[in-house]
Amino acid sequence: MTTYHKRAALAALLAGLASAPALAVNGHYPPGIEGLGAATAPPEGVYYRGYLLHYDVDRFNDAGGDAAPGRNSGSVTALAHRFIWMTGQQFLGADYGVEAIIPTLDLRFDLDVAGGDRFSDKGVGDLFVGPVILGWHGERWDATFAAGHWFDTASFDADNPASVGKGYGTTMLTLGGVWHLDADRTWSLSALSRYEIKGKQDDTGITPGDSWLLEWGIGHRLANGLELGLVGYDAWQLEADRGAPTSDKAERHAVGAEAGYFWPAAGIMLKGAYYHEYDTRAGGLKGLESEGDAFRLQLTKFL
Repeated sequence: MTTYHKRAALAALLAGLASAPALAVNGHYPPGIEGLGAATAPPEGVYYRGYLLHYDVDRFNDAGGDAAPGRNSGSVTALAHRFIWMTGQQFLGADYGVEAIIPTLDLRFDLDVAGGDRFSDKGVGDLFVGPVILGWHGERWDATFAAGHWFDTASFDADNPASVGKGYGTTMLTLGGVWHLDADRTWSLSALSRYEIKGKQDDTGITPGDSWLLEWGIGHRLANGLELGLVGYDAWQLEADRGAPTSDKAERHAVGAEAGYFWPAAGIMLKGAYYHEYDTRAGGLKGLESEGDAFRLQLTKFL
């Protein structure tokens, strides 16, 4: 590769990565943080839920799913603190609640292009406030609707692809359900979708296109209380980025496994999951899309 082509490749890679941390590739919401039973709203009370997510980037793909030149890798480690209050009030026949999320991020990218470049950043990410959680419950089913906004509160640098902030705000709508296949609720099918409406990124003048993410799971609870299951996520960018040089739309697909256990006496639930991404394609804002493996631990404490 000539010096000119190396510089061109690096410029494309930086344009592809800037303004979009690799973990939250579909927008603000990071895929893979929810799994089995995620669409079941808890009963009345106050809850803390902590998410520890580590994402290893194996490569960066273009709009056709082909890897970018060179050995490009990275990692994202996130610890998100989520606070949920189910008020005990009802609206439209559903239990009503509110929530807030405070994420902390540590991002590192090693780019083996034009001699190699390293980028990193860490700190508190953009904050989320959700004034609406609605949870319905049936004999063999549960359903949830939620609405909230990711605020542009974190540090953002358009020249640093590892910035913890996005540089824009996002309104997020959530809808999902859990279906229990037997009266004892030992088998379940779950699906949780997130629709993201993104604002304009002032530093670049680009408005990322709306996107839709589906997290799904098939689970079975054993007699000893351990729940095991197959999980995955699929994400699609539904419209092209306004102001971007291309009309490409990103997408991302992964499959994995989850295990979880609930200790009723302690009011604690612990879940762990692994996801392998098998297909990612880039959109207009980023030009390139990361592909890798994610590991997640989720702790819920009933306060």
